[in-house]
Amino acid sequence: VHLIPVNPVREDGLNPKSRKRIMPDLLTEPPAIDPVYEAHVYCNIPTIAERSMEGHAPHYFKLVSAQVLIRHGDRYPLYAIPKTKRPDIDCMLVPSRKPSHPQLEAFIKHMSKGSAAQMDGSLSSLPHFPSHSLCEMGELTQTGVVQHLRNGQLLREIYINKHKLLPADWTAKQLYLETTGKSRTLQSALALLYTFLPDFDWKKINMRHQWSTIFCSGSCDCPMRNHYLEEEQRRQYSLRVKNNDLEKIYVDMAKIVGIPTRQLRASNPIDSLLCYFCHNVSFPCTKAGCIGMEHFKVIKRHQLEDERERQEKKLYFLYALLATHPLLNQTVNRLQRIAEGKKEELFVLYSAHDVTLSPVLSALGITEARFPRFAARLVFELWQDGKRPKEHFIRILYNGADVTFQTSFCKDHYKRSSKPMCPLEKFVNFVKRDMFLIFNSTSYYDACHRRAL
Repeated sequence: VHLIPVNPVREDGLNPKSRKRIMPDLLTEPPAIDPVYEAHVYCNIPTIAERSMEGHAPHYFKLVSAQVLIRHGDRYPLYAIPKTKRPDIDCMLVPSRKPSHPQLEAFIKHMSKGSAAQMDGSLSSLPHFPSHSLCEMGELTQTGVVQHLRNGQLLREIYINKHKLLPADWTAKQLYLETTGKSRTLQSALALLYTFLPDFDWKKINMRHQWSTIFCSGSCDCPMRNHYLEEEQRRQYSLRVKNNDLEKIYVDMAKIVGIPTRQLRASNPIDSLLCYFCHNVSFPCTKAGCIGMEHFKVIKRHQLEDERERQEKKLYFLYALLATHPLLNQTVNRLQRIAEGKKEELFVLYSAHDVTLSPVLSALGITEARFPRFAARLVFELWQDGKRPKEHFIRILYNGADVTFQTSFCKDHYKRSSKPMCPLEKFVNFVKRDMFLIFNSTSYYDACHRRAL
């Protein structure tokens, strides 16, 4: 707010003493980014019980399907800062160590007996839970396991206990499970399923392997998707080059660790620093000094500014539409089958990465959403109207918040409807037709192979 002097004229025409009145400035700047607060949100350390909006609907509605897309839980970094000691984090699961979960001990025992599970291809050779005294690069941590044990427990209370989505004698056909070929995504899926399912029976677990991080399955040939991704990467580079504060910080950090600035930048230090931060471990030091919170804040702030600009510029959005169409199309087809009365694949779990969830949020038009934190979850609920059983509706939830009416295809619907959800056909029309309008195309194939205007 600004203090603005005003000189009201009295009835007798004389000016009274000037007074100051507080008036809101209508042209307010966007709120300042707090990089430390945003980093805490990203870490998603399990503390207080989470309140969520999943499973909320008028009493006469029946939940008929829930499709869940998760990001893996907290992990060890994928990159190391050269010439520094790696963060000292233990990836053994120890139920007495915080953060923990009441079912962690039982989970460890159960995961040790997983030979009966059907695992696609290379998944069968992956461990079912993390087990190294010094974490391997990219390995799920105990925090990551606990995050998904909590996700599974929360969804079980709503979808199983309250809405009876799966019967006690559920079969493998009622689940559809798919994960990328990384141990962190497989283990995250198993942790969620362990606390979610009425009874975790290894014989009913059929885990499919997805080789692509965007889950494009057999529809990955899309030259224009790659074109927009390259353009988006150029935008990222340009923003980074313009940021003088960031450049100074990189130069300073490179001196501390004794390597060229370019090499430090290539080592993606934010990935490693976030691990120190999330685990409350001191940032690394050398004889030349210590990497500190000021370094971290500048790099994190730039990352947040990049996310904001990415939302404003259309390049990432165009990439996202083409990247996520195969996955959204698969989702829509399944929802339509269930709406027609099929009783298979009622609960779906895709275990994925930030680079999976982020474009899905963008493609759906959910621009207010934060970048996917560790163990983020995006849920598509399908509901049947009990009064008109042929009518079906969807709700979309991100980390427990209802974002249905933030989507581009349903943002105006709630003004005309008393129902707190979106007609299924609006989602179907978006995926089958409207996603391609911006490309002046009528199909995914055409949009993928038509040159940019």
